Amino acid sequence: MSEYNENQELNEEVGSTQENGEMTMDDMLNAYPPLEVGDTVQAEVLAIEDNQAIVGIKGRGVEGVIPYKELSAKPFDEVTEILNVGDVVEVVVIKQIKDKENGSFLLSKRRIDAKVVWKDIQEKFENNEYIEAPVKDVVKGGLVVDVGVRGFVPASMVEEYFVEDFSDYKGKTMKFKIIELEPSENRLILSHKAVAMADKAAMSEERMATLVEGDTVEGTVARLTNFGAFVDLGGVDGLVHISQIAHEHVATPGDVLTIGEKVNVKILSVDQEKGRVSLSIKDTLPGPWETIADKAPVDSVHKGTVKRLTSFGAFVEVFPGVEGLVHISQISHQHIATPHEMLQEGQEIEVKVLDVKPEEHRLSLSIKALQEKGNDVPVEEDYTDSYQADNEDDSSFTLGDVLGDKLKELQDNE
Repeated sequence: MSEYNENQELNEEVGSTQENGEMTMDDMLNAYPPLEVGDTVQAEVLAIEDNQAIVGIKGRGVEGVIPYKELSAKPFDEVTEILNVGDVVEVVVIKQIKDKENGSFLLSKRRIDAKVVWKDIQEKFENNEYIEAPVKDVVKGGLVVDVGVRGFVPASMVEEYFVEDFSDYKGKTMKFKIIELEPSENRLILSHKAVAMADKAAMSEERMATLVEGDTVEGTVARLTNFGAFVDLGGVDGLVHISQIAHEHVATPGDVLTIGEKVNVKILSVDQEKGRVSLSIKDTLPGPWETIADKAPVDSVHKGTVKRLTSFGAFVEVFPGVEGLVHISQISHQHIATPHEMLQEGQEIEVKVLDVKPEEHRLSLSIKALQEKGNDVPVEEDYTDSYQADNEDDSSFTLGDVLGDKLKELQDNE
């Protein structure tokens, strides 16, 4: 029923009672219940003028105005997207416009909508559900999101990583987790970072289940540290320890790898409970010993670096990842008690290959074979007493390698 018809019926009723002497003009004025600020009432749209709606407040005998900004909690361009003439909507009284004839009122449909929105947000919060909404604006400290009410995303809650410029986020629709809400204060704090982290965790768990120890897969170098490199395997980050990057010595991972680089890695181990994956790049590369017979045949001469000195000789690196043993008897034609008398770690020297056994990772070298023999004769000694190397130093060499020429001389004397 329109406001006009409602008033007409009331006037007819009042006129009839006046004729019968039953109702005065004061009675007519008091026929409608009073309207107070904060009241929620039904209103019929009478007209749409100047981007606002003129309405008749049902059962109150007065009109009201719903201004543009109070029409809806959601974005819109035209008033007719929200209301049309003849629509009946629920509104709340904001204030009375006292200078208007018949006492017009300022009304809000938006605030009624907001109550519904807050109720929906509260339910989603209690059920730990996400909400999806567009970023309305970028402000200092974060993002403003339109979810029917104003939501705020602090800069630290936008992404897992640091974002320097948020301008590209404006207008973008994103998923958010509700972190905090207080309808009475119109406070709503959201986080996209929490959504991203949860999605990553779910994807990581799913991906982790597909990883098999011993498999070789492709990954992307995600981060570099002083102890290794983290490689993204598609939702799971695995660690390549610095010792597993290359066959040769690597001082820092950044010397060999770059962030974003695609690499093949072998899966060394998978710990489902702790979410840890150990990887090796080295195991996917050709071993330095595979072609050593071609690169270092017997009698070939090479430059090398003294890596370690032991009581029975010196380990010399002739190729990256390839060390050969110069037995103490092959260091000099002169007798020496320890290799330290003639050599020092880090020293660059020339060596001659005496023997090569790729399958055993053994390379026997000589320094004295490249020197002229002197007049002095080496003094015989018990080389077994000098064999004190630990397992790491001599794992690729036999007792015969350690005793060297002296063992052969003793066998010949027998």
